[in-house]
Formats: sequence, structure tokens, C-alpha cells
Amino acid sequence: QVLELLRGMQRRSEDRKRSLGRLRWALQNEETQQKFVRLDGSIRTLTGLFTSSLAELQLEAARCLHELSHSSVPMVAEACLPVTSYLLTYLSGHSLELTELCLYTLGNLVVESEAVRKQLLPQGIIPVLASCIQSPHEAVLEGVGYVLSQLLQAKEAPTEIIPLVLDCLLPQQMLPLVCSGLKAGMGVAMEFAWCLHYIICRHEDNMVLLELGAVPALTSLLLDLASQIPQGTPEHLELLVCPVLRCLSNLLAQTGCQGQDGRLLIALFLIVQCFLQQHPFLVQECLWLLNNLTADDPFFCSALLSLELLPALLQLLTCSHMATVLVLTVLCNVAEKGALQCQRLLQQPLLPQLLPLLTLPDPEAVGQCLELLHLLFLHCPEAADDFTRQGGHQALEQHQSTPELQEQAQALLDMVRQ
Repeated sequence: QVLELLRGMQRRSEDRKRSLGRLRWALQNEETQQKFVRLDGSIRTLTGLFTSSLAELQLEAARCLHELSHSSVPMVAEACLPVTSYLLTYLSGHSLELTELCLYTLGNLVVESEAVRKQLLPQGIIPVLASCIQSPHEAVLEGVGYVLSQLLQAKEAPTEIIPLVLDCLLPQQMLPLVCSGLKAGMGVAMEFAWCLHYIICRHEDNMVLLELGAVPALTSLLLDLASQIPQGTPEHLELLVCPVLRCLSNLLAQTGCQGQDGRLLIALFLIVQCFLQQHPFLVQECLWLLNNLTADDPFFCSALLSLELLPALLQLLTCSHMATVLVLTVLCNVAEKGALQCQRLLQQPLLPQLLPLLTLPDPEAVGQCLELLHLLFLHCPEAADDFTRQGGHQALEQHQSTPELQEQAQALLDMVRQ
């Protein structure tokens, strides 16, 4: 059947169009995709039709190539190597549909094959995408973001792709598209937010983005997105919020805090409240950012207390393993700042919520809980008495035989006895 379709593609115009249409549906099957690329002359024939001067044939051939690009088998992607230069060429064409098809075909091909990526880089894919990002069409911009996000996830991205992206000044184009939020279109903002995330987390020097004002710009975007939540959450908002949170977390982890705006904390808790039930993964992302905000900055530690956000933070203590660890880490960041902050923590009341955590079969969470108790006892010795009265002494003794916890547990027992 596949051979018959190939023969039909080599006949007169009407037969070719009909055969291409049938082939497109057939290529949605992975087994058929592999059979097709193994046939002698199949890709050569499809490439010939893709470069045809007849627009209808060209578009139908592009749809067939797009179906092939969905294959998860590297052999199929590599069979498409002869067509990559044409895919790039047609990105500057006049047909919006053809441009969009070429973008998503390229994006799919680079995922599965290093050989395709190695061929596309010297063919100039990054400068071509830098040209396409000037397009006024939302569909084209979203496609450009998709291709770039796939390229930036490649194993060779830090050494071979990110330097080219920076040389072509693409971050200067991406950041405004992300920060325009829903105005540029959810898909556009989301794709380029992931692009920025991959650059930030895989590139050691992010001075370009910092000099562009990425931290205040992304902070402003997060405030804007959070302000829309009370009016009703736009569909798929979580897919934009997630990479924006990661960008900010990683930039702050690399550079320390820039700017002090307590509204950012309120925005984080609004996001947590909104997505806690349906998208709990965002709770962890918010807590990562909260940890990086409070790690070295007394301002955000004080703001967390003065804005009375501590009860909302403590409600997340038992959300998940990672949430438990991160909440405890944030509390440690606050407690490290001194006696006044520890007194505010203890007013919650905090100790009754910590005691059950000491019984968890989770050394990481228990270890972080012990670290928090150490800071509380150090700055507020009277807390050790309260802890003992509530049965904390026995909870500590059970960890004396746990190798990774016994040193911390013994140090706390000594503090309690004193």
C-alpha cells in the first residue's frame, strides 16, 4: 500500500495530490513511517514535491513531512536530512501555513536526532529563527519558540547552541515577548519563557539577561499574572507561571536578590492558593523561589512575617515530601536572622507542628526539622523548655540510633538538658 502511494506521487498532478493526501493519513502510523523511509527514492520524491512550484502540492508534501517528524525513531528523523535546508528556506516564504508547518517539523526533528541538529546549525538555523522572531504573526512566533525550546534542551546546547542564541541577540527579543504575558498570546509567552529557563539553568554567565533587567521584568510579570487570579484564572496559566518561577529562582540563586518588593510574596501565595489542588507541582516551584528570596535577604524574611504570611506557609508543611523540606528550609532562613524572628515564629505556635515531623520516616525532612529546632533553641532558649514539656525529648532520643541524624539529635538533647 505504501509503495502504491509512492508510485501515485510520481504520476500526473491530480494523482500526486490525491496520493499525498492519503500518504499524510497513513504516516500517522509509526510502522508506516518506517516502511516509507526505507523505500528507495521515497524521501527524494517527497522532497521534489515539497520544492514544487505548485502551492497545493508543496503544502500537502509539507504536511507529510510534518507527520514523519512526529516519529520517535531517530532513523526516521535522519531520513529527513536532505530536506532540512528547504525547511529553513521556506521559513522566509509568504505562506503563513507553510512557515508554521516548517517550524514545527524542524522542532520535532531536532528532538530525536543529534545528526539533524548538527546539520542545521551550520545551515544557519539560529540566525533564521532570529529573523522569524520579528514576525507579527502569533502562530509563527509560537513556532519559533517551540523550535528554540527543543534546541536549547539538547545535550550540546551549553557549548554549541546557547552561544549562537546569545550572538544573535535572541534573549533581547524573547524577554519582551515573555513579559507581554497574555497580550502576545499564551503560547508565545509560554514557549519563550521555557527558552529563557533553559538558557538560565544551562549557562553559567547570565549577565546578558541581568543587564536587560530580567529580574525586575519577570517579577513584574508574575505580579501581573497573580493579579488576574481573583478575576478568574486564564486557561493553561500554570504553563506560563511555571517557567517564569524557575527563571526567577535560578537567576536569584546565581546572583542574590535584586529589588525588594513584598508584593512578590503575596503573588506567590496567591499562585499557591489557586493551583494547590489541580496543579500541586507549582507549590514546589513557588517554595523554591521563596527559599531563594529569603536565603540571604533579611528584607524578604521580615516581609514574610510582617505581611502575616506565616500561617499560609505552615499550611504547606504536609503537602508533599519536597514541600515539607522546602517549608522547613524557608523557616530556617527566617530563624537564622536572629532572636526577634525566632520569637515571631514561635508565636504561631510552631513547636506543635514540628513535633509530628520528627516521627516521619524521611531523614531529609527530619534533618531539616532538627536544624530549625537548633536555631530556635539557640536564639530563644525558653523554646527548649516548651519543647520538652510537649514530649520533644522522647522524639529526639529515637533518632540517636539513626546514623545520618544522631549527631544533630544529640546536639539538641544537650541543648535541652542545659
